[in-house]
Amino acid sequence: MNKEESPEKSTKSQVVVQVSPNGPLYLKGKVTLIDQHGNKSETSDLTAFCRCGSSHKKPFCDGTHNYIEFKD
Repeated sequence: MNKEESPEKSTKSQVVVQVSPNGPLYLKGKVTLIDQHGNKSETSDLTAFCRCGSSHKKPFCDGTHNYIEFKD
C-alpha cells in the first residue's frame, strides 16, 4: 500500500471484525468509511460487508448470499 492508498489514522475505539460462515463480514464498532471518490460516511455499531460479490448494495451485505447459496 502506498501513501495515497494508506487508510486514515484511526481515532475511533476498538473495532472487531468477524467472518460469518457462508455470510458477510461483520464489522463491530463505529468507523469512517471512505469510498473511491473520497466521500466519508460513518458506519453504525454493526455493519455487514458483502463477501459473496452479489449484493446490490455493495460494499454492504443485502442478504443475497442466502439466495445464491454462497459457501466459503
